[in-house]
Amino acid sequence: MASSSSHQHREGWHSGLCECHKDCSTSCITCWAPCVTFGQIGEILDSGNRSCLMNGMFYMGAACVSCPWVYTTQYRTKLRLKFGLPPAPCNDCAVHFFCEACALCQEHRELKARGIDPALGWTANADKYTHIAPPQPHVMQK
Repeated sequence: MASSSSHQHREGWHSGLCECHKDCSTSCITCWAPCVTFGQIGEILDSGNRSCLMNGMFYMGAACVSCPWVYTTQYRTKLRLKFGLPPAPCNDCAVHFFCEACALCQEHRELKARGIDPALGWTANADKYTHIAPPQPHVMQK
Protein backbone atom coordinates (compact mmCIF):
# COMPACT_ATOMS: atom_id res chain seq x y z
CA MET A 1 0.00 0.00 0.00
CA ALA A 2 1.55 3.29 -1.09
CA SER A 3 1.09 6.20 1.26
CA SER A 4 0.73 9.77 0.13
CA SER A 5 4.02 10.71 1.79
CA SER A 6 5.92 8.07 -0.19
CA HIS A 7 4.26 9.43 -3.34
CA GLN A 8 5.22 12.95 -2.29
CA HIS A 9 8.89 12.13 -1.93
CA ARG A 10 9.38 9.54 -4.66
CA GLU A 11 11.49 12.02 -6.63
CA GLY A 12 12.56 14.17 -3.68
CA TRP A 13 10.34 17.10 -4.64
CA HIS A 14 7.25 17.76 -2.53
CA SER A 15 5.16 18.35 -5.65
CA GLY A 16 5.44 17.65 -9.33
CA LEU A 17 6.38 20.09 -12.04
CA CYS A 18 2.84 20.32 -13.42
CA GLU A 19 1.01 20.61 -10.09
CA CYS A 20 0.48 24.35 -10.24
CA HIS A 21 -3.11 23.87 -9.03
CA LYS A 22 -1.70 23.10 -5.57
CA ASP A 23 -0.96 26.81 -5.05
CA CYS A 24 -3.30 28.89 -7.17
CA SER A 25 -2.14 32.27 -5.85
CA THR A 26 1.49 31.59 -6.82
CA SER A 27 0.35 30.20 -10.18
CA CYS A 28 -1.66 33.34 -10.95
CA ILE A 29 1.17 35.67 -9.94
CA THR A 30 3.63 33.63 -12.01
CA CYS A 31 1.33 33.65 -15.01
CA TRP A 32 1.01 37.44 -15.02
CA ALA A 33 4.31 38.52 -13.42
CA PRO A 34 6.92 35.75 -13.30
CA CYS A 35 9.48 38.35 -12.23
CA VAL A 36 7.70 38.56 -8.84
CA THR A 37 7.82 34.81 -8.22
CA PHE A 38 11.43 34.63 -9.35
CA GLY A 39 12.33 37.67 -7.26
CA GLN A 40 10.95 36.00 -4.14
CA ILE A 41 12.73 32.71 -4.84
CA GLY A 42 15.96 34.50 -5.68
CA GLU A 43 15.94 36.56 -2.48
CA ILE A 44 15.73 33.37 -0.41
CA LEU A 45 18.31 31.43 -2.42
CA ASP A 46 20.68 34.43 -2.41
CA SER A 47 20.37 34.52 1.40
CA GLY A 48 19.11 38.10 1.24
CA ASN A 49 22.18 39.36 -0.64
CA ARG A 50 19.88 40.38 -3.50
CA SER A 51 16.41 41.65 -2.74
CA CYS A 52 13.21 40.44 -4.35
CA LEU A 53 13.12 43.70 -6.31
CA MET A 54 16.71 43.30 -7.54
CA ASN A 55 16.14 39.67 -8.60
CA GLY A 56 12.89 40.64 -10.30
CA MET A 57 14.69 43.38 -12.21
CA PHE A 58 17.40 40.93 -13.31
CA TYR A 59 14.62 38.63 -14.52
CA MET A 60 13.01 41.45 -16.49
CA GLY A 61 16.37 42.41 -17.97
CA ALA A 62 17.02 38.82 -19.01
CA ALA A 63 13.53 38.66 -20.53
CA CYS A 64 14.19 41.81 -22.58
CA VAL A 65 17.69 40.89 -23.75
CA SER A 66 17.38 37.17 -24.28
CA CYS A 67 15.49 34.47 -22.44
CA PRO A 68 14.98 34.46 -18.68
CA TRP A 69 15.45 30.69 -18.43
CA VAL A 70 19.16 31.21 -19.03
CA TYR A 71 19.27 33.15 -15.75
CA THR A 72 16.67 31.24 -13.70
CA THR A 73 18.20 27.83 -14.34
CA GLN A 74 21.01 28.72 -11.92
CA TYR A 75 18.53 29.21 -9.11
CA ARG A 76 16.84 25.85 -9.67
CA THR A 77 20.30 24.30 -9.37
CA LYS A 78 20.94 26.23 -6.13
CA LEU A 79 17.62 24.99 -4.72
CA ARG A 80 18.30 21.39 -5.71
CA LEU A 81 21.78 21.41 -4.21
CA LYS A 82 20.58 23.03 -0.96
CA PHE A 83 17.93 20.36 -0.40
CA GLY A 84 19.48 17.39 -2.19
CA LEU A 85 16.79 17.24 -4.85
CA PRO A 86 17.25 15.27 -8.07
CA PRO A 87 17.22 16.97 -11.47
CA ALA A 88 13.66 15.85 -12.18
CA PRO A 89 11.87 15.40 -14.49
CA CYS A 90 15.01 16.32 -16.48
CA ASN A 91 17.99 18.66 -16.11
CA ASP A 92 17.46 22.17 -14.77
CA CYS A 93 18.11 23.92 -18.06
CA ALA A 94 15.52 21.85 -19.91
CA VAL A 95 12.92 22.31 -17.17
CA HIS A 96 13.24 26.10 -17.34
CA PHE A 97 13.52 26.18 -21.13
CA PHE A 98 10.38 24.12 -21.78
CA CYS A 99 8.25 25.24 -18.84
CA GLU A 100 9.56 28.35 -17.10
CA ALA A 101 6.30 29.13 -15.29
CA CYS A 102 5.84 25.56 -14.03
CA ALA A 103 9.45 25.48 -12.84
CA LEU A 104 9.09 28.74 -10.91
CA CYS A 105 5.84 27.57 -9.32
CA GLN A 106 7.36 24.23 -8.31
CA GLU A 107 10.40 25.93 -6.76
CA HIS A 108 8.15 28.36 -4.85
CA ARG A 109 6.00 25.44 -3.60
CA GLU A 110 9.12 23.52 -2.57
CA LEU A 111 10.33 26.36 -0.39
CA LYS A 112 6.87 26.69 1.18
CA ALA A 113 6.67 22.93 1.78
CA ARG A 114 9.93 23.22 3.71
CA GLY A 115 8.52 25.95 5.96
CA ILE A 116 10.02 28.89 4.05
CA ASP A 117 7.55 31.41 2.64
CA PRO A 118 9.31 33.32 -0.15
CA ALA A 119 6.58 35.98 -0.14
CA LEU A 120 7.73 37.07 3.35
CA GLY A 121 11.28 37.80 2.20
CA TRP A 122 14.67 36.83 3.55
CA THR A 123 14.47 38.51 6.96
CA ALA A 124 11.37 36.57 8.00
CA ASN A 125 12.82 33.26 6.76
CA ALA A 126 16.54 33.55 7.54
CA ASP A 127 16.47 31.29 10.61
CA LYS A 128 14.47 28.60 8.84
CA TYR A 129 16.66 28.61 5.74
CA THR A 130 20.07 28.78 7.39
CA HIS A 131 19.33 25.92 9.79
CA ILE A 132 18.62 23.47 6.99
CA ALA A 133 21.79 21.52 6.46
CA PRO A 134 22.63 20.38 2.94
CA PRO A 135 22.45 16.64 2.45
CA GLN A 136 25.59 14.71 3.30
CA PRO A 137 27.25 12.72 0.52
CA HIS A 138 27.00 8.96 0.75
CA VAL A 139 30.27 7.36 1.72
CA MET A 140 31.00 3.79 0.70
CA GLN A 141 32.30 1.73 3.58
CA LYS A 142 34.92 -0.92 3.02
